[in-house]
Amino acid sequence: MSITGQSDKAENIYLSTLNEILDSIAPHNDLEPSLNAILKVLAKDLHFERAFLAIMDPKSERLKLSITHSPAKIDHVTYSPGKGVVGRVYETGKAVIIPRMSDNSDFLNKAFGRSDDELKSLSFICVPIIKTSADNEKHVLGTISVDSPIQPMDNLLEHTQFLEVVAALISNQVLRLQEEMALQAQMLSQGSFLSGGQEVPPPANFVATSKSIRQVLRQARQVGPSRATALLRGESGTGKELLAEAIHACSPRREKPLVKLNCAALPAELVESELFGHQKGAFTGAYQNKRGLFEVANNGTLFLDEIGELSMDAQAKVLRAIQEKEIQRVGSEQPITVDVRLICATHQPLEKLLREGKFREDLFYRVNVFPIFIPALRERREDILPLAEQFLESFSKEYEKNIKRISSPAIDLFTQYHWPGNVRELKNCLERAVLICEEEVIRTYHLPPTLQTAESTATDTSLSFGEAVAKFEQELLVDSLKKARGNMLQAARDLRVSYRIVNYKVKKYNIDVKKYAGGKKTK
Repeated sequence: MSITGQSDKAENIYLSTLNEILDSIAPHNDLEPSLNAILKVLAKDLHFERAFLAIMDPKSERLKLSITHSPAKIDHVTYSPGKGVVGRVYETGKAVIIPRMSDNSDFLNKAFGRSDDELKSLSFICVPIIKTSADNEKHVLGTISVDSPIQPMDNLLEHTQFLEVVAALISNQVLRLQEEMALQAQMLSQGSFLSGGQEVPPPANFVATSKSIRQVLRQARQVGPSRATALLRGESGTGKELLAEAIHACSPRREKPLVKLNCAALPAELVESELFGHQKGAFTGAYQNKRGLFEVANNGTLFLDEIGELSMDAQAKVLRAIQEKEIQRVGSEQPITVDVRLICATHQPLEKLLREGKFREDLFYRVNVFPIFIPALRERREDILPLAEQFLESFSKEYEKNIKRISSPAIDLFTQYHWPGNVRELKNCLERAVLICEEEVIRTYHLPPTLQTAESTATDTSLSFGEAVAKFEQELLVDSLKKARGNMLQAARDLRVSYRIVNYKVKKYNIDVKKYAGGKKTK
């Protein structure tokens, strides 16, 4: 092959690798998994033996080997700036190429599992990860380094140039990860983590199965230790109040009160009195002095749900409480100093209210310091079944029922339904089902009619009596086969019919018994 042909092939490899890397650094991806995926892509496409990402720990001021891709397990390794190859690259901000590792004595060979033979057959490339600030000042965040099979220097230079491009691409992700490291160190010092590095678990009734809701919980833990105002956004019923409890639980104020107010639950003229209190005689019915919720929540957290419903006058007073840390009771001119951490929530588009003049712009920017968007339940369907099972267990205990599980067809209805009321609707649905269920299993006919519409069941016509009976019969049979792990004889015993009838029905409804043979046996 000609030199030009080799060059074209190398460019194609670099371009395809770059495309994979760009997919990995999409904004919605988690930081560590996406950076780890980038190292895997580099090793796979460019045939690197190992790839490492070292990030400066702001607290210890040492480089930590944060993410690795290696055939052998890597021990915990740190570098001092200026020491070793990686430390030198970090300090100088310039890439280094070692054509043959055995010719250099600065490598931590045992920690990286490199054998003597590998040192003779591998090259080493290390490039800095640099972030340029708004004032054009450059900051070195860490390094990317790789073990590469020994190649001509021209090839190693090409790899180095490509790694510098990758380093520039991931600088924002590395900066965010560095900030997370600093935040986690702060949380650890404030007792927001358990010993052994284990994070404080979410509240007992907080289900975090899907990737999106785990990200929401992660953001809650990020903002929790600070006094920054958090704005929780999402549709009604998504769990904003529960998330506010999670934020308060991992804050330094967790031993102080968490006071809640739904701003839409009270008439506008009463909200100010509820928030700021009133003096005796301030208005008709004010027979005595009353402390407002800002005073009650002093040194703690105040959760204002549906903040978009506040009147303009109340918004001005909330703004003053945030900025000046002062409030005045209705009917009083005496200022009261308060220290309150504010968490707000809304299902309304506040930007639209701003344009319509119904929400103060200055207040919006004060409460929108750390926005967290909670996805609707239909956008995180992985959470539906765990939530349903949790509600089932809770209501079964509350109503003293021995209900053990949800049938497969009922689960199908749960996952197909669009849940306009989100988690709140799911909870109400399970409570109703438990109340009317007289068996040990929640079945489709225990669910509300809204879940059994044409939209949720993907049918456009109502069933006849015979079809409805057949569907129910098929549901019972599938449920028993699943319970018996495909054993038709056991299913017949459970249904208290003969094996011949079960065998006939299986053939009639074209049920694949083998489908249930390898499953986990259910109670």
